[in-house]
Amino acid sequence: MNLLPKSAKDFGSVDYWEKFFQQRGKKAFEWYGSYLELCGVLHKYIKPREKVLVIGCGNSELSEQLYDVGYQDIVNIDISEVVIKQMKERNASRRPQMSFLKMDMTQMEFPDASFQVVLDKGTLDAVLTDEEEKTLQQVDRMLAEVGRVLQGRETEWLFGMEEGRKQLAATAGFRRLITVALHRGQQYEGMDSIQAELSARVMELAPAGMPSQQQVPFLSVGGDIGVRTVQHQNCSPLSGSYVVEDVQGDDKHYFRRLIFLSNRNVVQSEARLLKDASHRAQKKRKKDRKKQRPANTPEDLSAAPGQSIDKSYLCCEHHKAMIAGLALLRNPELLLETPLAMLVVGLGGGSLPLFVHDHFPKSCIDAVEIDPSMLDVATQWFGFSQSERMKVHIADGLDYITSLAGREARPRYSVIMFDVDSKDPTLGMSCPPPAFVDQPFLQKVKSILTPEGVFILNLVCRDLGLKDSVLTGLKAVFPLLYVRRIEGEVNEILFCQLHPEQKLATSELLEMAQALEQTLRKPARGWDDTYILSDMLKTVKIV
Repeated sequence: MNLLPKSAKDFGSVDYWEKFFQQRGKKAFEWYGSYLELCGVLHKYIKPREKVLVIGCGNSELSEQLYDVGYQDIVNIDISEVVIKQMKERNASRRPQMSFLKMDMTQMEFPDASFQVVLDKGTLDAVLTDEEEKTLQQVDRMLAEVGRVLQGRETEWLFGMEEGRKQLAATAGFRRLITVALHRGQQYEGMDSIQAELSARVMELAPAGMPSQQQVPFLSVGGDIGVRTVQHQNCSPLSGSYVVEDVQGDDKHYFRRLIFLSNRNVVQSEARLLKDASHRAQKKRKKDRKKQRPANTPEDLSAAPGQSIDKSYLCCEHHKAMIAGLALLRNPELLLETPLAMLVVGLGGGSLPLFVHDHFPKSCIDAVEIDPSMLDVATQWFGFSQSERMKVHIADGLDYITSLAGREARPRYSVIMFDVDSKDPTLGMSCPPPAFVDQPFLQKVKSILTPEGVFILNLVCRDLGLKDSVLTGLKAVFPLLYVRRIEGEVNEILFCQLHPEQKLATSELLEMAQALEQTLRKPARGWDDTYILSDMLKTVKIV
């Protein structure tokens, strides 16, 4: 019985596959290798707990055999109604948790970011039968849908959009660039072990004529390489899955981090652990290595995790720059003795408002956080606590500020800070969400800022056109706009004020920062000696 099509184009036809599976019957057909041939690779890169989508499943036994060895969260789709019916009947009793759905992979019905793994054994070849424009458009639709339903960095603007990839290649300084995603479950001691594993595969993609012994540089985006100790993991209805983990820094200190798994390359919050807690963590890690404990197993190193945080230390350079912006207020050397009303939108681990609370004894802070889970995380794991001078409001920052601006007797803040991330990784701006820099909303921000106050915004925007638009909008509402770029990062801190005549020359700004720092450095104030306020403002530019 000849099941081959008359031409390669038939591979892209629904009718061909309906006839193929009718004639083939229930006997499995394996394209490009069986489970036994592929299991070594599959088991290395797919974890049993991950949700897997198999596209163009056909009547292959691959999904069934994965299910039988513990991978039980598998969804299979195929465009053939015949084969889906066959596979449902074949697996109904033996594999009740595995599903088979008739679905076109170029128009999938799943929500965004539904799967950790998308597995294709031969479907792309069935679609890519030639290089005609119509065929290539079909391939683009397929890959766009795969990117949409995947949970990973593949859909981020930097990797998923042409402009982002061009920017990444230009930043790396190379004409040809291969991007590889490392998943959190994979363990590597460092870049050398990654390079050893991937070098042979990279050379298979090398341009013709490249010497076989040519050294190809490997670069890392982010700090996901190395050993992590997961202290806590959970899922928030608003923020999705997240982890709190302890990692060792280059200076041998240990740091606690909050990571949203939907944007796993971004550290949402970070705090340094006190040395005694770090020592306990190190001893426990050595002990656990002997037991060969998996890296993602939750652990609890102390009875009161939040008590091990060094609250005097700001880990994030953009937080240091935001604090330095307080020097723009009048008479900054008197801030410790003057009432300071502050609004912070975006709590995270709470280190930014907590630092202000502890170092400015007359400050009164309203912190706004949309996700109640984050307040729990900040309190339990990052040493955060509320007080008479520090109140957290669980609300959408947009709604909260709109409500304040609508009051007849609206409050006035000397300082307003935005440090809030976007949940849409496909945009070229990951902080803040676009609605926070719309001009009508900025007018509401302006209405609750004191005339001499400062609005401080953490901007993370790779899309240069979008960034120009944001700066133009800010300048229209806040005529005096300073920008401070964070070295080695995408972050830019914007200091916005209402009156251009308040403009300070760099020398004046540094003098005010030094005056504020001298006040903060007085004995018994617990000031971090490595934090030089004036250094944070040396490179500030006026837009």
